[in-house]
Amino acid sequence: MFTGIIETLGVIQEIKKDKNNVHLTIDSVLTKELKVDQSVAHNGICMTVVAVCDNLYTVTAIDETIKKTNISYWQVGDCINLERAMKLGDRLDGHIVQGHVDQIGNCILAKETNGSWLYTFEYDKTLENITIEKGSITVNGVSLTVVNAKRNEFSVAIIPYTYEHTNFKSFKIGTKVNLEFDVIGKYVSRLYANK
Repeated sequence: MFTGIIETLGVIQEIKKDKNNVHLTIDSVLTKELKVDQSVAHNGICMTVVAVCDNLYTVTAIDETIKKTNISYWQVGDCINLERAMKLGDRLDGHIVQGHVDQIGNCILAKETNGSWLYTFEYDKTLENITIEKGSITVNGVSLTVVNAKRNEFSVAIIPYTYEHTNFKSFKIGTKVNLEFDVIGKYVSRLYANK
């Protein structure tokens, strides 16, 4: 379980394919606090630490994860958003985030708006995910509030702090991102659909 409040950025140092799996080695200031078997969200993808050495740690993405996320677009040198699993009793500053990406989104607008930034993302509506105005969405692991919700697209407004401390500053039109839709909204939607 995560909150969508990014702790720091990590830099991909190595990407190694192994059959249908991908091993990712990350350089991060968090490494010294990590141990094998811990869960860390990487651009919103919950993955388990499988090795730790000096400032580097490694996680493994299996085929199912690769198919549903933007991992296949990652390259050595990319900065990714990192968040460790929340501790029971911590404040929930973002919203309830599972680290289970629902689908990939595509950035169709990225613009500065006199001190803040507005981003619009489109997504495949056939997967029946929904957004609502003022509802929650996770983009690359960042907990955000939806503005301008439509059937297959939504916008988010980014404050300067979020822009500077996440990989949003690298987004441009065409950037592929991981989307996790609000878990409560998914349950309500499923219940409504089954009536």
